[in-house]
Amino acid sequence: MKLRSIALTGLFTCLLAPAASAFDLGGLIKAGEQAFQAATLSDTDVKSLANQACVQSDSESKIAPAKNKYSKRMDAISKKLGTDINGQAVNYKVYLTSDVNAWAMANGCIRVYSGLMDLMTDDEVIGVVGHEMGHVALGHSKKAMQTAYAVAAARTAASSSGNATVAQLNGSDLGEFTEGLINAQFSQSQESDADNFSFDVLTQKKLNREALATAFQKLEKLGGGDHSMLSSHPASADRAKNIQNRIASGK
Repeated sequence: MKLRSIALTGLFTCLLAPAASAFDLGGLIKAGEQAFQAATLSDTDVKSLANQACVQSDSESKIAPAKNKYSKRMDAISKKLGTDINGQAVNYKVYLTSDVNAWAMANGCIRVYSGLMDLMTDDEVIGVVGHEMGHVALGHSKKAMQTAYAVAAARTAASSSGNATVAQLNGSDLGEFTEGLINAQFSQSQESDADNFSFDVLTQKKLNREALATAFQKLEKLGGGDHSMLSSHPASADRAKNIQNRIASGK
């Protein structure tokens, strides 16, 4: 109930402001409601927001056509990885960009960048995508969604302040929200859990587990980045070592 208390406190302060205040009470009420909703998003809400974010991202990206070499590689990869995340149907697409990235959302939207595919073998891409699927399956993506939605609520409050510069953000909320999801930063434990999720999937499907370690080794050479797979927490070298230790232990 903490978010609701904060929202009500903000509204009470606004009500005490002079009548000539430039604040938009309706906008602030909406922001307070969104802030509370962010902490109580249902799975249906999360998938609905993910649908919007995925459509937004696709509209701003160059998608590899069906007969493109990257799409053909992705088709082969998807057949090995499967067509669902915990029962949620998935769809795979490749973005034609030199960026090294991949991500998955709660609605089954999985996007892999051609820059990543240029850097890695198919087996390594499978390991990376398995990691991204892990964030969805383990609930990390839902938490990231709540954070991104709370930020959107904060922007709504800012755009209601009468500040013209801030108000311009209102029309780009979806774009900012989508970018926040794609570049979500996860905790060290969440990253490790997603790594282990991918390892377990590779084990169950009898796929190349060593490729997950070599994928991290390649990422190590790239250094840090905005996205979780390029995060230095934990370091890519340590993540590769974890996978190698699991292979050696047989667990």
